[in-house]
Amino acid sequence: MEVGAAAFERRLPRLRGRLRRAAFLGLAIFSNENSNKYVVHSYNFFLFPSTFGVTDAELTLSASSIQFLSHYGFDYNKFLKDGIPYMNELQEKTLSQHLLAGSWKVCSVLDRERMKKAIDEVTCWIAAAEEEETMILQDLSGISMFEVQLVLRRALQNVWTQPLGDSEVMVKKVSPQHRRLLENSSYDCCQKELILMSARGFTNLFQALVKAKKPLVGHNMLMDLLHLHDKFYKPLPESYEEFKRNIHSLFPVLIDTKTVTKSIWKKYPFPRVSNLLEVYEVLCSDLNPTDPTCPVIVLASDCSRYAEKKSPHEAGYDAFLCGSVLLKGAHLLLGRSTSVTAEADLSFSEYLSALVKYLNKVHFIQGGVSSINFSGVDAPCRRPPLLVVHVHGWRGLNERQIYQELKALCRFDVKLLSENQFILLSSKFK
Repeated sequence: MEVGAAAFERRLPRLRGRLRRAAFLGLAIFSNENSNKYVVHSYNFFLFPSTFGVTDAELTLSASSIQFLSHYGFDYNKFLKDGIPYMNELQEKTLSQHLLAGSWKVCSVLDRERMKKAIDEVTCWIAAAEEEETMILQDLSGISMFEVQLVLRRALQNVWTQPLGDSEVMVKKVSPQHRRLLENSSYDCCQKELILMSARGFTNLFQALVKAKKPLVGHNMLMDLLHLHDKFYKPLPESYEEFKRNIHSLFPVLIDTKTVTKSIWKKYPFPRVSNLLEVYEVLCSDLNPTDPTCPVIVLASDCSRYAEKKSPHEAGYDAFLCGSVLLKGAHLLLGRSTSVTAEADLSFSEYLSALVKYLNKVHFIQGGVSSINFSGVDAPCRRPPLLVVHVHGWRGLNERQIYQELKALCRFDVKLLSENQFILLSSKFK
C-alpha cells in the first residue's frame, strides 16, 4: 500500500502539468423506466477552455492523439469553433475577483479584433445619435456577447447595451440618470452571476451531476477522474490521499467496468478482451445467453444511430457502452451469486448489491496497486518489483530495442530512465 501511494504521490505533480486538454466528453444517462427496461439518452459535448477575462489556458496535443481522433471522425472544427467553455473553482474565483475590481481583460486575439470593430462602430455612431436612439452590433457569439457590452459600458458613460438573441447586441444612447437606473435594475443581463454562469459553461452541468450523487460509471476511468477534478473542480492536489477524498466527496459511488469485467473473465469462459467495444460485443454475443430477466437496453430516439452503427471512441457512444457493460456484467454476477428465478424482475439496487466488492475501486494501470480504493484503504501491492536494466557498451539503445532483446522472457513494459538505464515492469512474478 505504501509503495502504491508513494508512487502516485510522485506522479500527481507531473500529471498536473500534463492534463491540459479536455476536448470531448460523453455522458449516457440510463433511466430504469419499468422492471428490467433501461432507456438511454447519450450525449456528446465538445469542450473548449474559457477565454473570458483573465483566463487563457494552454492546449497540448500530441501528433499521435490527433491522428487517432481524426481516424475515428473527431470534428476539430466543432471543437475549436463551437466548443463549450468550462473552468474550475480556482479559475472562477479569479474571474469573479477581476469582475468586481473591473480589472478583467480580453485575452483572445479574435475577441480583441471583434471588440475593436464594435467600439469603432459605436464611436462613429454615437457622435451624431440622439438620446434613446439605438443601433445593432451583429456577428457576436458566446462569451464575446458579455465582453463587448462590458467594454462599451466602461468606455462610454452615455450608452446602454442589451443582447438580442444569440448573436446581436443592441446599443442605446441614454442620459446619465437613465444609465444609473438601468445599472441598478434586476434585469441587467451583465450581472456578475450571469457572466460567471456563462463562463462556467459545461461546469454547470458537472455541478448538477455532483449534486445528483448518482453512480458514476467508466471504463478504465482513472484518467477521466483526473480530468474531471482538474478541469471542473480544482487543480490536482499534491497529495494522493487528498485526491481520493475529493473524488469520493464529489462522486460517492464509482464503478469501473474494467475492474468488474476482470472478475467476470475469471468466472466465465469468455474471451479475455479488454477493449470496451470488444467487451460489449462479447457480453452481447451467443457466448452469453440471455434469459427473461436480462436487462433490456433501449436507446432513446434522439441517439438511435448508435443502435444502427458502431461509433468506437466517440465519447457518447463509449458512455453508452460503459453503462450497457455494467448492466450485463452485474446481471451475470447476480445470477451466479443468487438463486434468481426466471420470472423475477431485478431492480438496479439488486444489481448494485452484486457489485458491492467493486464499488469505488478504479483500475490503476502499471501502478503499485491493481486498483485505487476511493472509499477506503488500498489493498496491498501484489505486483513484482520494478527491475532496472543497466546497459554497458551499447550506446543509443532505445525502449523498442530493449523490448525486442528481452520479450522472449515475459510480457513487460519498458521505460527509459536515463541514458543507459531502463525500467521494466511486469504484472507476473514468473
